[in-house]
Amino acid sequence: MNVKEYMTYDATGLASLVQKKQVTPEELVQAAFTRLEEVNPVLNAVIHTRRDQVFKDMKSLDADQPFAGVPFVLKNISQGLEHEPLTAGALLLKDVKAQTDSHFVRRLKQAGLLMIGHTNTPEFGLRNVTEPFLYGPTRNPWNADYSPGGSSGGTAAAVASGIVPAGGASDGGGSIRIPASFTGLFGLKPTRGRTPVGPGAGRQWQGASIDFTLTKTVRDSAALLDLLQVIQPEAAFQTPLYDGSYQEDLVKRTPSMRIAYSVDSPVGTKVSEEAKQAVLNTVKWLSEQGHQIEEVKPDIDGVHLMQQYYVMNSGEMSALFTSLARSFGRPVKPEETDIVAWVLAEAGKNVTAAAYTESLDAWDMAAAKMAAFHQTYDLYVTPATAYSAPKVGELMHNDQEIDALLRVSSLSMQAQQDLIYEMFLKSLTYTPFTQLANLTGQPSMSVPVHLTEAGMPLGVQVTAPKGKEDWLLRLASEIESSSLWKGTHPLLNQ
Repeated sequence: MNVKEYMTYDATGLASLVQKKQVTPEELVQAAFTRLEEVNPVLNAVIHTRRDQVFKDMKSLDADQPFAGVPFVLKNISQGLEHEPLTAGALLLKDVKAQTDSHFVRRLKQAGLLMIGHTNTPEFGLRNVTEPFLYGPTRNPWNADYSPGGSSGGTAAAVASGIVPAGGASDGGGSIRIPASFTGLFGLKPTRGRTPVGPGAGRQWQGASIDFTLTKTVRDSAALLDLLQVIQPEAAFQTPLYDGSYQEDLVKRTPSMRIAYSVDSPVGTKVSEEAKQAVLNTVKWLSEQGHQIEEVKPDIDGVHLMQQYYVMNSGEMSALFTSLARSFGRPVKPEETDIVAWVLAEAGKNVTAAAYTESLDAWDMAAAKMAAFHQTYDLYVTPATAYSAPKVGELMHNDQEIDALLRVSSLSMQAQQDLIYEMFLKSLTYTPFTQLANLTGQPSMSVPVHLTEAGMPLGVQVTAPKGKEDWLLRLASEIESSSLWKGTHPLLNQ
């Protein structure tokens, strides 16, 4: 199989070829590495490869595995492979290797996927662009002057450029949906507790973050969710297993639904006309399909909710830096880390237990409001991102800004939190819509339905009640077969 042909398939299509013995896993992996060598020097999507090891992994493949022999990449933050680097894009962790396979990766390996390497991620997954000092910026396959977003930007670039048909991602504030919007991919964030966590952790970012994938096609995400959904007795959050097959149920027709939509930023920032038009085109199509459409948004103070999200970020980073200092036998220095991580960690020293508890209470109150909202409206449609991809470097801080942020330690707790909001505001302006579903625990997806006048992708976000990924996947499958779809859709061979 040549590279050009390899790139026309999704993961399901490649698996079918292997099962029919029309192609070998060796041929697929070779095609993946050939494509990687063609584009990775420019894109910087994959920062560690496993060429020798992956060919050894093939020896344990089983013909009954649903994705036997299909190349795959992992996000270099929570998706550990035993004895392989797992640095979270951080200078502080540049020599760290995973001690064991993560539960998430173990499930993927059991399905026969072949891990060819790990992808780039911003330091500790804290930015919505992928530009860590350790590895340098990842670039967008649609236009290398632009970012593929973050924090799953490396995986997005690898999938959108055809290195692999699908890859590992995670989403703690939009980190699957943001790069999906910026690179023309399908990006689903599942319900809190749907996919594996750990070992060594029962939750990620207090339940805001969850591991899943980025894919070219809806059917791949559906099939992978079938494989990955789990109830872990040791996990902090669990959701009932879907009684059926997400992939098989894609053929079911979506019934008439009550759908709310909004093009207003929940934090009062500007939204591009392109993003608004993407939503309006989508809801027009939904109306033509027989759905009941209403422009309305939930009664949630988006600015307050983001402030409470940043309180959690502060506490998490402070705890991480405390642990690192303990292992190093010395405090972490500001020059050893991204300024964003430093500011959060310093502010976290002043976050009281009461303030932390209040922040999580705010998440739960938002979840209650969304549950009530969904009593009237089945789905909620917004832009996935307020703009198409920013240029590489655009959302990073300059020296003057960094100098101002380094004064964080001398400020009061409230002043520190105000500084954090200002620190993220330029980035948040690009991506104000995604965080809500992380804090409420709901499933949400970015669907590639728009190309800007400049030829860059832009997604529309659809959010469903908890446990209703099947609603999202079926709707996405219908959009995929319509003229709305503008993604990197392969020429599928059945």
